[in-house]
Amino acid sequence: MADPRLKIAIGSYGHTNAVKTGEVPIKGVDTDFIEVKPIIGAFRRMVRDLEFDICEMAPTTYMIARVLGAPYIALPIFVMRRFHHGGFVVRPDAGIKVPKDLEGKKVGVRAYSVTTGVWTRGIFVNEYGLDSDKVTWIVDDEEHVTTLKLPPNVIHAPEGKSLQSMMASGEIQAGFTGPAGVGRAGPPIGNWDMNAPTGGATGTYPELLADVEQVEYGWFRRTGILPIHGLIVVRDEHIARHPWLARSLMDAFVTAKQPYLESIKQGKGDSPEDKRYRGFLSLMSDPLPYGMAANRPSIEALVTYALQQKLIPSRPQLDQVFVNVDA
Repeated sequence: MADPRLKIAIGSYGHTNAVKTGEVPIKGVDTDFIEVKPIIGAFRRMVRDLEFDICEMAPTTYMIARVLGAPYIALPIFVMRRFHHGGFVVRPDAGIKVPKDLEGKKVGVRAYSVTTGVWTRGIFVNEYGLDSDKVTWIVDDEEHVTTLKLPPNVIHAPEGKSLQSMMASGEIQAGFTGPAGVGRAGPPIGNWDMNAPTGGATGTYPELLADVEQVEYGWFRRTGILPIHGLIVVRDEHIARHPWLARSLMDAFVTAKQPYLESIKQGKGDSPEDKRYRGFLSLMSDPLPYGMAANRPSIEALVTYALQQKLIPSRPQLDQVFVNVDA
């Protein structure tokens, strides 16, 4: 029997490139890699059109889609990791000193379900006592899952305005940095990957939380949570037809990751991602852990945050949303 030919869309990272080039094959699969830049575009195409057989996807988008009946399931292969206490700025004149002060304010985020926003809101709620329902969340993009019903305190930005311009004018008082919020001046669909500098009439906006790295590292040591991004989903039909596929994928991604980890341990690589993961080595031997066992605290936390933020109606059983294959 011929190997199945599967259409695959994943981002290009130091730890995934060997899979994409074929240097590390996915055993039993004839691969057809589709390049999508930025990779966030593939998330939307998969959610709305089921365009790929295997696809990278933001974990919150995936969980929303899965509980609504999407015919694909995730593998615990998380191809991006970062903390989320930082990357959130405030106007100096807004009187916002702690996360609780966001109550009654307007805050900009590209879309309510964007995973960056879910992580930061969850941290503010569970670590700092914020009542997220008392914040007005201003968005300027569509949600990937079009059938998602948003809470009443989520409002779309006026036509023709960006979150960056609204921050500069004081129409919003806080927001996420970079393309997830006030760091992008243009329309979100055309500028997902742009990272225009923050700032405006009041100059550079300060981070809400001080000493962010120290706070993040302390939180990790206490909770074991290393926020997950970019999981891998596979269409249900392929998992049913080829029970070996999940293991084949896990083995390939684990093998491809090893030389990358060795390179950053040796001080090689100077991209922002390389530097971030190298910094994580002071906390853990593998800053990109795969598998259910290593990631259970992070998975459980994100599910809790999504439930608290009314993105999913109930807590799913993990075997309903993940294939239990360990690294």
